[in-house]
Amino acid sequence: MSKPESKRPGRNNAHYLPKASRFWYNEYVFVPTEFSFMEVSRMSDITKRALEASLKNLLLKKPVNKITINDIVEDCGVNRATFYYHFQDIYALIEWSCEEDSKKALARHTTYDTWQQGFLDIFRAVEENKPFIVNVYRHVSQEQIIQYLYRVVYKLLIAVVDECASGMNVREEDKKFIADFYKYAFVGMMLEWIKDDMKTPPERIISRLAELIDGDVVRMLNKCRLDPPGSTG
Repeated sequence: MSKPESKRPGRNNAHYLPKASRFWYNEYVFVPTEFSFMEVSRMSDITKRALEASLKNLLLKKPVNKITINDIVEDCGVNRATFYYHFQDIYALIEWSCEEDSKKALARHTTYDTWQQGFLDIFRAVEENKPFIVNVYRHVSQEQIIQYLYRVVYKLLIAVVDECASGMNVREEDKKFIADFYKYAFVGMMLEWIKDDMKTPPERIISRLAELIDGDVVRMLNKCRLDPPGSTG
């Protein structure tokens, strides 16, 4: 009598994921090819979002340095294996959360004409996550928040500098220097705002910034040009 054929499909027509990646299954997860890796990625993103929501919920009750992975998975209704499948530790979850928030903040406004709105969106993203940002800043790592803000603000500024430098012969290192100059100024201002418990309305800060630096990026780029205006080729 022949051995019954296994009902579990072969690897040629299925993708397999460890059970930790799909906590609502007990065994290996069978994902038919018609779902594709995009579908798998979407489901993974849902799990990450759920873990993020649990962390932020817990931050309303206690400081982040008092939160454990067990606290997060119990609040989320998953097991520890699920957490470790997606994140190495709580700090990796925090970093992922910050990066995702920054992507949303910079989704549209990264041009010279819209940089004020882009920077305002960054302020608002920080403000909306106040318990999260303040908790991490005060109880875990100021450096982690600082580096997060540097990355977000630099992405906005370098896009603006690149746009302003269109048609100019400016070295990349000079464009980077200009973006870094404003990055340190902007982030320094944001850190003071966070330390002051975010009391000043972001709109007021952006308005004053716009008045101070109006036209400065173009002026700085003109000073760095290898083809100054009026020069002949």
